[in-house]
Amino acid sequence: MKPSLQPGEAHSISDSVMQRIVIDHRKGRPPAARHPEKAHRPDNAVQRKPDWIRVRAPNSPVYQETRKLIRDKSLVTVCEEAACPNIGECWSQRHATMMIMGDICTRACAFCNVATGQPAELDDDEPRRVADAVASLALRHVVITSVDRDDLADGGAAHFAATIHHIRAASPATTIEILTPDFLRKNNALDVVIDAKPDVFNHNIETVPRLYPSIRPGARYYQSLRLLDRVKQRDPEIFTKSGLMLGLGEDRMEVSQVMDDFRIADVDFLTLGQYLQPTPKHASVARFIPPDEFDSYAAVARSKGFLQVSASPLTRSSYHADSDFAALRTARQQSLQRDAKA
Repeated sequence: MKPSLQPGEAHSISDSVMQRIVIDHRKGRPPAARHPEKAHRPDNAVQRKPDWIRVRAPNSPVYQETRKLIRDKSLVTVCEEAACPNIGECWSQRHATMMIMGDICTRACAFCNVATGQPAELDDDEPRRVADAVASLALRHVVITSVDRDDLADGGAAHFAATIHHIRAASPATTIEILTPDFLRKNNALDVVIDAKPDVFNHNIETVPRLYPSIRPGARYYQSLRLLDRVKQRDPEIFTKSGLMLGLGEDRMEVSQVMDDFRIADVDFLTLGQYLQPTPKHASVARFIPPDEFDSYAAVARSKGFLQVSASPLTRSSYHADSDFAALRTARQQSLQRDAKA
């Protein structure tokens, strides 16, 4: 029998820990019920995680306070829905990534642990409650993401905009980062979100084009690139950000090509993290990328001109987002100063 976790103990991510987080926040509903579209797929073995992937058990008093606030305001977080390995660290620092428009996604990506199915109607009061939570947590920087809502005429663009406006009113000093769906086939929806003027517009490519049919079948690689490019065309002041999960079977040349595509679209911030398989019904991990290889990818990315790069096994889109935003803003100022002197 494995020894029980001690308060604050660092440990390798285990399947039991990931399962426990999922079952706890879903009120006892087992993971199989979250993914009916995957129920009949053959199981993929969940590999043992290497020693370099380590997290702390989520048990600090501040973690519990953050958890209670999320519950009291009836909010959803991607930290829980995606079974993020960094939840203990982030919530212990009062950092939580809000997930708006419900907890049911209309897509069925092979990597994602968010539940899929038919979503409920939008909650018109949710933007206000999110803003109240941001103010209560006294966040300097907040990340707002969502499920895909292909069932809505605008993909949820107006709901994103309303959430941004409410946060601006409730907590004017807070900088806002959004992590959006691709708004595929939602004419003019993207412009509604851009015009709400978030500080950072993040949309993740997730993987290399070759793997889209198996990993991200409901999305289109070039649609996602066009989205990032459109943000910069419409409002060059907004920082753009995107990321990849590594370990799904991509090769180094493919990752380098995606970096080049990002730079053509003038993406400012690149994140690279290790894919971790949520359940046996999800895509397998092809390889665990060692930390020194992430360092090498980061060096390549910086040489290509990204203002900010975050690359490590546990990097996720909103991991250390507040400090990363401060560094991103500083990098832009330094770049502008260099350009002025040239």
